[in-house]
Amino acid sequence: MGLIAIGDIHGCATSLDVLLDELNPSDDDHLLFVGDYIDRGPRSKQVIDRLLKLRETYECTFLRGNHEALMLDYLDIGAFNLWRINGGITTMQSYLSEDGSEVIIPEDHEQFVRDTKPYYETDDFFFVHAGLKADKSIEENVEEFGEEVFLWERSHLEADDVAWEKPVVCGHTPHAEPVNRDKLLMIDTGCVYHEEPGMGMLTAVRLPERTFVAVEYADGTPAVQ
Repeated sequence: MGLIAIGDIHGCATSLDVLLDELNPSDDDHLLFVGDYIDRGPRSKQVIDRLLKLRETYECTFLRGNHEALMLDYLDIGAFNLWRINGGITTMQSYLSEDGSEVIIPEDHEQFVRDTKPYYETDDFFFVHAGLKADKSIEENVEEFGEEVFLWERSHLEADDVAWEKPVVCGHTPHAEPVNRDKLLMIDTGCVYHEEPGMGMLTAVRLPERTFVAVEYADGTPAVQ
């Protein structure tokens, strides 16, 4: 069985389809998504539709990104402003009814978001959306910290060394190229930011080989910043 980690999709449904075609996963591959399926890009609803179908065929793990957390805050306590300024409007637009009068989020889509995991661990890798504090072991990060670190951390990208027991695979912070260090693999290559110089790729990595597969943004609708 192979393990394939896939970076931040952000509503780029066509790009996801192109990447999956390029990956051509086998029936026994495990597809692991590092979060941020929604927001900013034009087709968040279609992305989740695709992911729900994927898990019918493949073993899939869906991590929670900060954008899924923002959506849940909106659904649970009505916290709209932070979600809005982080691209939530495009997600709501993708769920508009046919007459455009209301936002309708299907029950299975909401449950999908609620079921996303904070992290995933194998013998050889640790997967999380944003990253971990570099000066703490993975075990210490899990025991001492929580969602704030798992969903938002970025300090590890500037660290000269890390205290982690194994490589960490994450997304969250877009770079023009994936980061491939001994203890860090960062696979957010800014697909939704295709209008910015150097950005615009959706990236996956096959593990343990560390073989990267990337496709260009393909949705054809400008992102909302």
